Amino acid sequence: QHGRVKLKSTAQQEEEKRKEREKKLKIYVAGRDAIFTKRLEGVLDDEALQLTQQLLSSNPDFATLWNYRREILLHLETKMYEAELLFLESCLKVNPKSYGSWHHRGWVSARLPRPDWARELGLCDRCLSLDDRNFHCWDYRRMVVKMSGVPVDQELQFTDRLIGSNFSNYSSWHYRSTLLPLLHPESPDPPSPCHQHSHSSPPPSPQTHSHRVCEEQLLKEYELVQNAFFTDPNDQSAWFYYRWLLGRAEREEMISCVFVSREEERVAVAFSRPVNASSSGLMLVLDGQPQRVEWRSVHPHFRHSPVWPHLIVLPPSFTGRSESWCRDSATDQELFRSELSVEKTSVLQSELQSCNQLLELEPQNKWCLLTIVLLMRALDPLGYERETLSHFQTLKEVDSMRSAYYGDLCSKFMIENTILKMEYAEVRVFSLSDKNLTMLCHLDQLLLVTHINLSCNQLLRLPPQFAMLQCLEVLEADDNAIENLDGLYYLPKLQEVSLKNNQISKLSDLQLLTSCPKLTCLDLRGNPVTQIANIQSELTELLPSVTDLLI
Repeated sequence: QHGRVKLKSTAQQEEEKRKEREKKLKIYVAGRDAIFTKRLEGVLDDEALQLTQQLLSSNPDFATLWNYRREILLHLETKMYEAELLFLESCLKVNPKSYGSWHHRGWVSARLPRPDWARELGLCDRCLSLDDRNFHCWDYRRMVVKMSGVPVDQELQFTDRLIGSNFSNYSSWHYRSTLLPLLHPESPDPPSPCHQHSHSSPPPSPQTHSHRVCEEQLLKEYELVQNAFFTDPNDQSAWFYYRWLLGRAEREEMISCVFVSREEERVAVAFSRPVNASSSGLMLVLDGQPQRVEWRSVHPHFRHSPVWPHLIVLPPSFTGRSESWCRDSATDQELFRSELSVEKTSVLQSELQSCNQLLELEPQNKWCLLTIVLLMRALDPLGYERETLSHFQTLKEVDSMRSAYYGDLCSKFMIENTILKMEYAEVRVFSLSDKNLTMLCHLDQLLLVTHINLSCNQLLRLPPQFAMLQCLEVLEADDNAIENLDGLYYLPKLQEVSLKNNQISKLSDLQLLTSCPKLTCLDLRGNPVTQIANIQSELTELLPSVTDLLI
């Protein structure tokens, strides 16, 4: 046995490690308790600063200790901030993604009389070279850029460098999307003389900018991102950025439709996007006279909504048709897609051709399939409708985990197409039967619809937004799986509702129908609720205005 190294058993090693951990834990807990005691007693001295440093060096994610440390530094009013930055660097080496360390570094830097922002940018560059998706570092870097006034074009070059070294750098693609509207904004319409800005006006901030990018730069970005996804078709970063490029800014806030019912003495106003009419100062003027108006939301769930109705007392001089409306005749480009120039159309057609070539090489690539759908939507949503449906079916097969998402997105596109067809035909009947819909959207566009058919779909509910259909008289929603009727709230003209073969199971599910004053016909055949004892009498008591009840 002499001369041989005695090896410890695994059990012995584990026991020694346990004792070592217990020893460290006792020291850590003792230090923590000492710090808490000092803070409770209001002690703000060098010893407390040292104690917090000892604990934070091993565990920089202790937010309470960072808070106490700031209190001490403020109290001592010493020039220790430079040393604090060095200490923070050691903490970031322990955990480069420590919330507390990055936040504290920002606090310290802001208190320095002359911060060395170049050093801070260098620190960010080193951290991002180790992990280019460290969002704590990205947040801190944006603060440094803002405080030091780094030019936007320099930052765009920074993203060029990172993307060039790694196409999969999602953070860089995202940062690029915030910089482009600032450096290459879309030229606005020439302002009127009364709205001219002075030459001394500051440039718009990212928060107030429209986030539209000029077409010339967009065309360059298409080429850049295409290089990325052809290099690695399965990496999602470039595909997400490409989807942003194909998107469009929100429509400007404007009144898109006004409906007036002389018979019901009621007006309804539709906006291009959700607003709070009760607090935005929306004024109703009748025969040149402002009216006192308290606008009512279409549903109790909404403080902001695109549609706002109001009851009014019309003077005897207000004669004419029983119903009148005025609406903005928006084109499909204005409603659901961006207006395309000849050059951009040509480029997108070329992009579509390239993606189709890639799909031939990668027929199971979900990102390529989805991008083809989006390109088709941008170019001609109605012309490519059949191909779009086929691609969605393929997407559900190759990416079955997200089949519900693809179902919802396909539903959205089918509703948009139907709205476009309705716009062209100028009708008030809206049919979406047998479209495999899984959800409803764009209901604010249907203010004037009187008859809607949603039968033979896969709907689970009529959402609160359904209450925007203020002119609806007939609703057909047979053969779905509807179990929630939240959207059937105070539809003043609704007369007939057919809900055959759905999943309405409780009498309380029908409670909101009591708010529809003109409801006379209700068909509930094939719903579980019809199996409840005495359901006929219960429904008669709940809905006395319904004279034609089918169960």
